[in-house]
Amino acid sequence: MSAGIPPFDPSAPRGPLYRAYDSFIRSKVGRAIAINVATKLDPVLLKASHGRYSAGLMMPSVRLTTTGAKSGEPREAAVLYFTDGADVILIASNFGRERHPAWYHNLVAHPEALLERDGVSARYTATEVTDPAERERLYGLATKVYAGYADYKAMTDAIGRRIPIMRLMVA
Repeated sequence: MSAGIPPFDPSAPRGPLYRAYDSFIRSKVGRAIAINVATKLDPVLLKASHGRYSAGLMMPSVRLTTTGAKSGEPREAAVLYFTDGADVILIASNFGRERHPAWYHNLVAHPEALLERDGVSARYTATEVTDPAERERLYGLATKVYAGYADYKAMTDAIGRRIPIMRLMVA
């Protein structure tokens, strides 16, 4: 195992193809495809390709393996990520829906996780970011990775849900 998965700089410039894909995923059709197709397809693609390919195409996706909060069984999910120094940042937006994603509850109950990207895997320990200034800074970086996070925040603010931000540090 490596010291950590490959970094993804949220402030790096993005090309026109990346920006076009970002816009498509933010559309009504793109969001529906992401929710109903990509969430089912990504874990299979990421597992088969050892974290190299996902339905997210250019988006920085990582294969996250957690321990089920209730079941205690291994659970896999594909999630967007970026790095902040040596740490991996995950945004528990769940597409702006009313509930947190299952992987968030799993990490709260069992903070140890395995991340895999581009054939590299590493064990991490997760903590939730609670400091308001740090949350704001990280959420601002997240919107540079995927502008749709701003849409999701508006959706969840309207229903009174605060989107959790998880910091994963190499174990």
